[in-house]
Amino acid sequence: MLVDSTAGHSMLSFMDGFSGYSQILMALEDMEKTSFITEWGTYCYRVMPFGLKNAGATYQRAATTLFHDMMHRDVEVYVDDMIVKSRGRSDHLAALERFFERIRQFRLRLNPKKCTFGVTSGKLLGYMVSERGIEVDPDKIRAILDMPAPRTEREESQPTVWDDQCQRAFERIREYLLSPPVLAPPTPGRPLLLYLSVSDVALGCMLAQLDDSGKDRAIYYLSKRMLDYETRYVMIERYCLALVWATRRLRHYMTESPSEGALSQITLASLPVSDARAIDDDFPDEDVAAVTSLSGWRMYFDGAANHSGYGISVLLISPHGDHIPRSVRLAFSDRHPATNNIVEYEACILGLETALELGIRQMEVFGDSNLVLRQIQGEWKTRDAKL
Repeated sequence: MLVDSTAGHSMLSFMDGFSGYSQILMALEDMEKTSFITEWGTYCYRVMPFGLKNAGATYQRAATTLFHDMMHRDVEVYVDDMIVKSRGRSDHLAALERFFERIRQFRLRLNPKKCTFGVTSGKLLGYMVSERGIEVDPDKIRAILDMPAPRTEREESQPTVWDDQCQRAFERIREYLLSPPVLAPPTPGRPLLLYLSVSDVALGCMLAQLDDSGKDRAIYYLSKRMLDYETRYVMIERYCLALVWATRRLRHYMTESPSEGALSQITLASLPVSDARAIDDDFPDEDVAAVTSLSGWRMYFDGAANHSGYGISVLLISPHGDHIPRSVRLAFSDRHPATNNIVEYEACILGLETALELGIRQMEVFGDSNLVLRQIQGEWKTRDAKL
């Protein structure tokens, strides 16, 4: 949020506190807790030293108290880094004057060697901030561009394999970093747009807003490698996982920023479930349904028979990856209980009826009942009307 609040201003001044921690006095009852022994005697700190667990939080709290009425307007503070900002160049001198009056009032000292006044851009917490937006630090880009490929036998024998494909991918990353994207700070009052991207092994998202011309401007990018068990999720579950993960990571934009409430709706696309039925979370054979190398329509069926009752479920997957789940609870009497194979038959019939309703002419069928599959293929004979 600090970087977002600083970006978009035409004039900036960056300042650094001089021995910032040493300007915070220790409480009298806490001085003895910082005592240390030397050959000349026992001493203690009168001012806050480095190394205390709450030193950073204490300094941040003191800075916030000093500039409480100026923060997020003219001033931004992160521990001992202070930024004075202004939208217009003509307003910057007045903002600096108010800042200097405040630090003079509380005798806060600055380090002149680390201060920069009246610039249009500068480094802040590892980013370059300017009126254009938020950019990657050029020094970090240069470090990647100058990074050589493994050359020696020892480097190439490391556990990570580096082949021609890796080198080509690395070169594409280098080309991309020659013109990296510029992130825009969020504009209050405008809806936030969240784009999700899901693959077999990773999740990604982009938070954006529309600018005055109607084009998307990126605010934040996120990516995450899925855990082993997450890679076995079916596609709709992966999208749900990505949505929950993204909203948790970007919570400060959606609930605590000035754009609170701007995220008015989330549209779930490519999910053709008709008749306003609730999305079923019971996906059979999830480890098999995660296979993406098949083409055409696919149908997975499963059934269960136990002391709790009888249930069946099917999942149809379109050639484009759309998922259509259905599940039904069966009612067999106690006098005529059903076996697992009978329930599997009912699941297969439910899936075939659903396929006919959708007008599917050709489809691959998957199930874990060897009896049902062999009988459908004509390899095994049926014993009676039930089996």
